[in-house]
Amino acid sequence: MKKIYLSPPHLSGEEIQRLQDVILSNWISTTGPELEAFESEFCRLTGAKHAVALNSGTAAIHLSMILAGVRSGDEVLCSTFTFVASANPILYEGAKPVFVDSDAKTWNLSPGLLREFLIKRARTGKIPKALVLVHLYGQAADVDPIRKLCDEYGVELIEDAAEALGARYHGRTAGLDGRFGIFSFNGNKIITTSGGGMLVTANADQAALARKLASQAKDTVPHYQHSLL
Repeated sequence: MKKIYLSPPHLSGEEIQRLQDVILSNWISTTGPELEAFESEFCRLTGAKHAVALNSGTAAIHLSMILAGVRSGDEVLCSTFTFVASANPILYEGAKPVFVDSDAKTWNLSPGLLREFLIKRARTGKIPKALVLVHLYGQAADVDPIRKLCDEYGVELIEDAAEALGARYHGRTAGLDGRFGIFSFNGNKIITTSGGGMLVTANADQAALARKLASQAKDTVPHYQHSLL
């Protein structure tokens, strides 16, 4: 049987020259003008306020867990129909993933099932800390009712838009409605850097903290001192 690939890479022929330019510039590091330009252009393309380039989309979800205050023993809701990378970062922080099933119309998390779950949990006083909402295969989830429920019940909304760069929901860029949005540049994504990911947020302080945590959280002193893990 012929395989249907998720998103096979298509190269234009300019990539070798661009890679050579970077190598010749000697910016073989975790910073530099090309990386800063990439973040800036990503913001311009999507409308995000702040973007932090990372080594993977999974790393972006992991950082969003930390920045959202997810701790050991917390529960974090997650879409059922997704890749394991959407759920693994929940486990990295010692939290428990709780899966909410899909809606037949969008293939993504069902607002109706989410409502039922949160109503039940509100009666017991045990509300999940956050929700990882996936936009699968470039198909945006039904964000508005989901975001409304998250706001109503105090659940942090994190959007896994790894596969949805360029997708729109009622004219809005998918991945920008939550406290954090994440994108992936893996080899099978809309655009690829072979690996890599991006964390976006409207909060400048959170973006700065994400950048610090992603680079070993060194304090701004002339010696090696790390006050944060």
